[in-house]
Amino acid sequence: MIIGVDTRFGQLVLEADETSIIALRLGTAPLLGETSLLLAEAAAQIKAYEDGTLQKFDLPLAPKGSAFQQGVFAAMRAIPYGETMSYGQIAAALGCPAQPVGQACGANPIPLLIPCHRVLSKTGLGGFSGLGGLESKIALLQHEGGFPFLL
Repeated sequence: MIIGVDTRFGQLVLEADETSIIALRLGTAPLLGETSLLLAEAAAQIKAYEDGTLQKFDLPLAPKGSAFQQGVFAAMRAIPYGETMSYGQIAAALGCPAQPVGQACGANPIPLLIPCHRVLSKTGLGGFSGLGGLESKIALLQHEGGFPFLL
């Protein structure tokens, strides 16, 4: 099941199975029509985030990935709205080098809901493979006030 959600960050495509959100990407999908309650709730939460009235998503997520990637995804979900962590900080918490953390961030199939935009390099923005690349990462960080040098 898929649904499109128009946002100021671009049109997002949400994909779900019977119980969980499994993907989010930029693109086009039907905005209207029958959809699952889960996708309707996810769309509503994304709109509330966009409006500034929601800071923490409360949705069942089932990202595909290795056990290591799942650990990185969990670490990213724990970063509060408006805050950031570095790849190195997450790596230290997981007891691994920073490069695999960056690779796991890049493999995140549910950006925004799993907030990989909140993960930075020790010297700047780092990369961003989700949504619209670095432009989207900057827009999301500015929206959250999470990187004061961008404001």
